[in-house]
Amino acid sequence: MTVTKMFGESAWKVWRFLEEKKKCPERKLKKKVKLKDDEFYGAIGWLARENKIRKVGEFFEIGETNLVWDIGSRAGKVWRTLNIWGELTEDELAELLDMDKKEVLSALGWLAREDKVELVNGKWMLK
Repeated sequence: MTVTKMFGESAWKVWRFLEEKKKCPERKLKKKVKLKDDEFYGAIGWLARENKIRKVGEFFEIGETNLVWDIGSRAGKVWRTLNIWGELTEDELAELLDMDKKEVLSALGWLAREDKVELVNGKWMLK
C-alpha cells in the first residue's frame, strides 16, 4: 500500500469520527479510530494540509486548521532534510531534526497529501 493511500484512508477515518462526535481528545481519538501511530499522526498531517482539522487544547475538531505553523513548518524541515540526505527512516529524521516521532509522522502526512514523499523499504524519500 502506498503512503498516499494509507494516510488518505486513515485521514478519512479520523475525519468521519470527528464529523460525528464534533471534538475528541487526542488519546481517545487515536484509540477510537483504531489506528497505529504512523497512520494516526500521518492522518493528522494530511487533514491539516487539507485545512480540515484543528486542535483546541487537548481536543481535535473539524474546522479551519490552526496547525499550519506546527505541522506545515515541520513538513518544510522534513522536505529539506530528505532533499539533502536522500532517504531516511522516521527515527533518523526525528534525531536529525530534534523532533518527536509523532511530529515527524504528521509532517510526513502533510507531505504525503502533497504527493511529495514515498516510503520504500522502511525509508522515506522525496518523489
